[in-house]
Amino acid sequence: MKSGLREHEEKIYFHRSLNALQNHSILTSMEYFESLDSLLRTFWYVAIPSSLIFILQTIMTFIGADASDGIDADFDSNLEGTSAPFQLFSFRNLINFLLGFGWTGVSFYDTIQNHTYLIALSVLVGLLFVYVFLVVIRQMQKLSENNSFQFSDTVGKTADVYLPIPAKKSGKGKVMISVKGSTRELDAMSENEAIASNAVVRVLRVDNEILIVESL
Repeated sequence: MKSGLREHEEKIYFHRSLNALQNHSILTSMEYFESLDSLLRTFWYVAIPSSLIFILQTIMTFIGADASDGIDADFDSNLEGTSAPFQLFSFRNLINFLLGFGWTGVSFYDTIQNHTYLIALSVLVGLLFVYVFLVVIRQMQKLSENNSFQFSDTVGKTADVYLPIPAKKSGKGKVMISVKGSTRELDAMSENEAIASNAVVRVLRVDNEILIVESL
């Protein structure tokens, strides 16, 4: 009986000691952060949460659960074609920027004494992170692009005018059109009136890989 009671007391003592150690570690960490310079503390507060979110986003992307702000949502309609605009302002790119910004600040805080230069470098690295991510995604899109695309598949489909189309086939504009789940930017001409940007058109036929379209 005494042996069982002693074992129970030892377990209670162990758990109390473990909790005390954990509480001490938390307090020590908080005291350490509070003792840091305000700028360095800001860099840490940016770097740690953005790293955790970045890891979570990466995991969700690989398991296919990142539908709200993943590759498909940010890039499918914007990276096809050489001059299509990138969607810069997304939550994912914000995290990429903060990741580069925060860890650059933490890494070079003791090396670069001028805080203005340090912040400027952190901003540049953050922007570089965003750019690298966009380049990587574009290359992934090229690898996954459906090579079976045929211009004839566009006939009869509707498209959005991206660059204005001059009248009477006097020049070429550009349209964004979705074919087989892939959005493409293609040259287009109008046989009649000029068509402004953002208008919706229908593809009548294809002449030498140029879409002949009409306004709807």
